[in-house]
Amino acid sequence: MNKRFLVFLSSRKSWALPYIIFSAIFVVIPLFLIVVYAFTDDNGHLTLANFQKFFEHPEAINTFVYSIGIAIITTIVCILLGYPAAWILSNSKLNRSKTMVVLFILPMWVNILVRTLATVALFDFFSVPLGEGALIFGMVYNFIPFMIYPIYNTLQKMDHSYIEAAQDLGANPLQVFLKAVLPLSMPGVMSGIMMVFMPTISTFAIAELLTMNNIKLFGTTIQENINNSMWNYGAALSLIMLLLIAATSLFSTDDKDNANEGGGLW
Repeated sequence: MNKRFLVFLSSRKSWALPYIIFSAIFVVIPLFLIVVYAFTDDNGHLTLANFQKFFEHPEAINTFVYSIGIAIITTIVCILLGYPAAWILSNSKLNRSKTMVVLFILPMWVNILVRTLATVALFDFFSVPLGEGALIFGMVYNFIPFMIYPIYNTLQKMDHSYIEAAQDLGANPLQVFLKAVLPLSMPGVMSGIMMVFMPTISTFAIAELLTMNNIKLFGTTIQENINNSMWNYGAALSLIMLLLIAATSLFSTDDKDNANEGGGLW
């Protein structure tokens, strides 16, 4: 038995053991508990009342839909701002300094709550009222690095022979971008969308700080229920949010596969 254990430890399979233990403790078990609490009542009996309660309360549904809308707006703004930034960073003709890349990624090194508090202080300094506009600004400010980096990484690794071929065939700069650069960079765009959309839809601290708790997001609703010891209903809301994120993740994976299997750019 000891010899088999030593052989296992000396094999490459043993390298995955710490990750398996970590995933079991911090991923599998919490997800299992969410499912158990979501489908049980306070007495531990199986029930669908928690989900029924969600669908019977228009306020909870409106908060859920509103959170999706805020997440979509934040993601779109991050794409519109992040793609040009990633393009400039990856283009050696426009950017000759690696320092610029570090400056764009630097905010990721600061805790998100510290960045949000700094944003609140900035709005207070300029006497800008806190509200929906401040919320979207704070969301974009906090999550735009997660959009820039995957797009930049994809553009950096892109095969530029496609661009040269398009130019040799007489394509103008706009056609080169639409027919060659954009399709090849879509995996990075999809990764950026996932990295922005998923945390945006589940956040609550940013909304509380940048709206003085006047605007509720779905994450805030979950937090309030759990803080009020309504574990079962809070778990049901969490499971609904997780299912939405999982569906978005599967949609993103399908889009990546279709892009990789497309074969042609024209």
